[in-house]
Amino acid sequence: MSKHDSKNDKEILLDVRHLKKYYPITGGIFGRTVGHVKAVDDISFTIRRGETFGLVGESGSGKSTTGKTILRLTPKTEGEIIYKGVDLDSLSKQELREYRPSMQFIFQNPYHSLNPRQRIGDAIGEALLDHGMATPAEIREKVLEVLSLCGLSSYHYDRFPHEFSGGQRQRIGIARAIILNPDFVIADEPVSALDVSIQAQIINLLSDLQEERGLTYLFISHDLSVVEHVSDRIGVMYLGSLVEMATRDELFAQPLHPYTKALLSAVPIPDPTLKRERIVLTGDIPSPADPPTGCKFHTRCPYVTPHCRMEVPAYRDVGGGHYVACHII
Repeated sequence: MSKHDSKNDKEILLDVRHLKKYYPITGGIFGRTVGHVKAVDDISFTIRRGETFGLVGESGSGKSTTGKTILRLTPKTEGEIIYKGVDLDSLSKQELREYRPSMQFIFQNPYHSLNPRQRIGDAIGEALLDHGMATPAEIREKVLEVLSLCGLSSYHYDRFPHEFSGGQRQRIGIARAIILNPDFVIADEPVSALDVSIQAQIINLLSDLQEERGLTYLFISHDLSVVEHVSDRIGVMYLGSLVEMATRDELFAQPLHPYTKALLSAVPIPDPTLKRERIVLTGDIPSPADPPTGCKFHTRCPYVTPHCRMEVPAYRDVGGGHYVACHII
């Protein structure tokens, strides 16, 4: 049985249904709402227990907002977020707090989420105290254990954030996320600010932790070559919408949406004897405050038709769980 087959047999841990996140645009003397920035615009997907779902797209496509909205770090506008069979929006503040340890977030830049005056051991251990998952006497032992798991040493416990490299800080961010023993982790561009050699170390660490602890990941990145290494399935976002979703192998072997093809054409091939024809997209991503009519990608698509400019394409399964939103497919 293949890796994908075994994971397809597992229960759905997260079910995102028609998720929207709009930010109001205000104007005039009275500050009335005159429009909306449609950061996330009606997306749906599921993540099964133990798998890694990659969410990829250019900067401004709505990937990070999706992650933060799922964990209710920012409130949604519409839609349902079903986690372990429970609609998170139906929970009270106290009930949601009880779910918090199970759902954790790894930030792109962990330095910004660390208190520069707080020792690393305290920063990692404070969540255990906050959730009543350990006594003060137990904290140090648990923090040292997770530091070791994340490739750090015991002497790092008493150091401050500025004493660490970028890669070490990301390991600290991972340690803060996993010390609560979560089931589900959202990793938001966790390696984008790191050197390539350090990227590989962090990706391997995340993979090892998934294997050891049975973690489920939503892995957010703009880099398809990174997403390829870590993901079981991949969703491609453009201007707040999912335009394609498939298993990793299917997406890389048979991309269907013109935007996915363009992204893949920019991924380097390790074999110097092989060449891939680069598809260069013209223009910039339109503003999410004023998205194009019809297909949002039509302003940059090399295959655009009049139909594309007028009607929004249906997001549909074209076979085997391969979803695409395109009129020409």
